[in-house]
Amino acid sequence: MPTYDYVCDACNHAFELFQSITAEPEKKCPQCGRNKLRRLIGPGAAIVFRGSGFYKTDYRSESYKKAAAADTPTSASSNGKANGKADGKAKSAAKAKES
Repeated sequence: MPTYDYVCDACNHAFELFQSITAEPEKKCPQCGRNKLRRLIGPGAAIVFRGSGFYKTDYRSESYKKAAAADTPTSASSNGKANGKADGKAKSAAKAKES
């Protein structure tokens, strides 16, 4: 829910009011009681990112990066066919050495 700025045209009382977007604007001034309240157009709010942690490389420690790299499979082992061919060649080479 946003905060709206109000000012009374009768007594110049200015204040902020936290209310729903769908709520009707207030009309009665809480200080003087007249129906001269006007909602001001504010600058809006902006998201401000401060500190570390907003980039991909900022929020992970070196130990996490090393563990993640160790857990990722190599390109040859991730493909089932390439893995089967490599295993077959290694087995036939081992059998040839035994003979």
